[in-house]
Amino acid sequence: MTAALVHLITGPARSVREVVPVDLWEKQVGLLVRDHPYDSTMAGRILGQGYAYLLTAMRHLGESLGLAPSELVDIGVHTIIRDTVAYADLCARFNGGHSLPHVPKAETKNDGSAMRTATVIASDGWDVDLPLWTDAAECGPCHPCHPGNDSH
Repeated sequence: MTAALVHLITGPARSVREVVPVDLWEKQVGLLVRDHPYDSTMAGRILGQGYAYLLTAMRHLGESLGLAPSELVDIGVHTIIRDTVAYADLCARFNGGHSLPHVPKAETKNDGSAMRTATVIASDGWDVDLPLWTDAAECGPCHPCHPGNDSH
């Protein structure tokens, strides 16, 4: 863990529960529990980091930061974007109505991009569940056709 991340996560952080309606949260936690081998506590952690990732990526769209979720966080992201009506509402509220580009099946990379992303999320003030950020995902700007792209 970098010193910058330790410093960033020690201050008060915002929770995505402030922006996700209770009924939607419960529905999406239920979807995670239904589709994956997680209890509701773990599903909530994964979902929360998925929202933190998407909200951060929306805020920094066009900055070419190379943001990428970890494999666990990516499960939360996919749960969110597959709920298309709710995802469209999220995009309307936080991204001018535009969805984030999605670049699936990129090669997994372990170049530190997930931890750098966690640092950006923390610097944006979101709560970071650090143990969920320790690996790489198969989605993200690492796709050879979209290097440096602001995508998921």
